[in-house]
Amino acid sequence: MDEALDTKLRILADAAKYDASCASSGGKKRAAGKNGIGSTTGSGICHSYTPDGRCISLLKILLTNYCLFDCAYCINRRSSNTKRARFTVAEVVSLTIGFYKRNYIEGLFLSSGIIRSPDYTMEQMMLVAKTLRNEHGFAGYIHLKTIPEANPWLIEQAGLFADRLSINLELPLQKSLEDLAPEKNTATIKTAMGQMRERIIEAKEERRHFAPAGQSTQLIIGADTATDDVVLTTSASLYKNYALKRVYYSAFSPIPEASRFLPAKSPPLQREHRLYQADWLLRYYGFTVPEITEGGDASMLDLDIDPKLAWALKHRALFPVDVNTAPREMLLRVPGLGTRAVDKILAARRHMRLRLDDIARLTSGLKRLRPFLITLDHRPTRLIDRADLRQSLIAPPVQPSLFD
Repeated sequence: MDEALDTKLRILADAAKYDASCASSGGKKRAAGKNGIGSTTGSGICHSYTPDGRCISLLKILLTNYCLFDCAYCINRRSSNTKRARFTVAEVVSLTIGFYKRNYIEGLFLSSGIIRSPDYTMEQMMLVAKTLRNEHGFAGYIHLKTIPEANPWLIEQAGLFADRLSINLELPLQKSLEDLAPEKNTATIKTAMGQMRERIIEAKEERRHFAPAGQSTQLIIGADTATDDVVLTTSASLYKNYALKRVYYSAFSPIPEASRFLPAKSPPLQREHRLYQADWLLRYYGFTVPEITEGGDASMLDLDIDPKLAWALKHRALFPVDVNTAPREMLLRVPGLGTRAVDKILAARRHMRLRLDDIARLTSGLKRLRPFLITLDHRPTRLIDRADLRQSLIAPPVQPSLFD
């Protein structure tokens, strides 16, 4: 790699690190063909793990960090004093193919600042994916960050070559977007999301390719005054109205020469972690936003304990539940039991009465679930009433990395 291209790569890979919505979950395996290269299975976020345990990687870069927009929270905003660089379409294609052949990556995540116009920028990103597919037979995963202000036809064309498309809503409150990102418009973003949803549904019905891994978005946490209940209410609405695959949460990171409207420091990374846990409760565990945020300071999640445990402690009268008779909906609300463990429990109890040792083989959360679950040989009637139960179940704090 020549020095100029290496410099561009360093700048534009670093500039892309703030975008959390990079994942291959839901991507279908493509047939590479006789002369094609690449493949995709499972899920990954830059460096992540597939269901069969493989670690896979995506090349995560910006096409350029030049930008016409002046979003206050963005390091690449028009008024930012930062090093700039720009790839050509051919350079991104060459890097992707080169890294794949060296076994560094299995796919590409491509975003960009806005250059010339939204249409021009969207066309350039679409051409990267089109060239990879049509000229190089690349069958790896491709995720394109689309631009809602661009012509819908260009976004549709991008969906023909990408596995996933995403549009970042950025901030959960429309007023915040108006104040901090004046060139962006919530209505425009949601209109583009709605159009993308329609195209995805139509493609599935007609059995043709269009962004088979769906669409996703990102919300920046801590850049404005939005509380956790507002963030989760926004996410629940997006899942319901636009059938998003994922909403990603990215803790705000202070930037040089920042606007006076921005906070001086980042929110606790534990807040981002709790929002992801709450998001899973919404999508897979049957919880509603009011249930997750009820009690105490209803506007913010408890940073000391996960939201499912917080709910269980507030509803001790519903526990303990009998693992051998409780319905699936109630087992999903037992701290320490995940969806897979619950499904295994339901399958196993058709043939046997489960004991505590049986549950221990299905989950690593035995300590948390003991006060909430009855088994054939365990009935924790006194444990559930302990005044210090909350404190005894709090795990040592683990500070997650911003970019994990």
